[in-house]
Amino acid sequence: MLDFLDFTFLDILDIVLVATLLYYVYKLLKGTVAINIFIGIALVVLIWKITQALQMEMLSGLLGTLISLGAIAILIVFQPEVRKFLLMLGSTNFTNRRNFLNQLKFLKTEIHTSMNVEDIVSACEGMASTKTGALIVLERTHNLDFVKSSGDAMNAEINQPILESIFYKNSPLHDGAMIIKDNFIVATRIILPLSKKALPSRFGLRHRAAIGITETTDALCLVVSEETGRISYIKDGEFILFKNNNELAEMIRYDLN
Repeated sequence: MLDFLDFTFLDILDIVLVATLLYYVYKLLKGTVAINIFIGIALVVLIWKITQALQMEMLSGLLGTLISLGAIAILIVFQPEVRKFLLMLGSTNFTNRRNFLNQLKFLKTEIHTSMNVEDIVSACEGMASTKTGALIVLERTHNLDFVKSSGDAMNAEINQPILESIFYKNSPLHDGAMIIKDNFIVATRIILPLSKKALPSRFGLRHRAAIGITETTDALCLVVSEETGRISYIKDGEFILFKNNNELAEMIRYDLN
């Protein structure tokens, strides 16, 4: 009964590749305003295909022209997402099983981070009590070498005292961002790309830099405000709300894994 289905290995491969591409697109756009734009474009394409099937030549021709001319506009609208997608593909190390499985999260086994999240959150809490400004970047699967070169290399195991001493106001290393990978501080005084997103005036350059690096990579950021002493957690270019520091630590552990 199913002889009319000419299904080959290449068809299966085609479906798997399309599913993988759609997964990455969903992963990049999930939780952002861009997901609404993507849904709108998908609806326009669906209507276009329906009008083609119904041989509604005028409407299908109009929609086809609109879609073809809108390709450049789509690239402009989704510029941050396209950049992040290419960075994600470029940073995938296919010779390293752990990194590869981190990229394909729907295939990976559970991987536990060795990062001492409790000390990081405790250090942020201590700096918040003294209104000491800080910007901490937690590296995940995307390689951050392209920004590490703007600062000073370091190889120090993290603990609360060293984190607080680096961001102490009279420390020569306090200016800029700190990058943590696994359980080590790998760079300080980093200059991060700034986001062009409109932010309320109460947020300064630290918050804008944190949003900028999390828009283009999968890094996580913790910001301690020098003006208010408030701790901010930023992921995928968005502020993530939390009730207390215990919940913040749990969220970071979950996101790192």
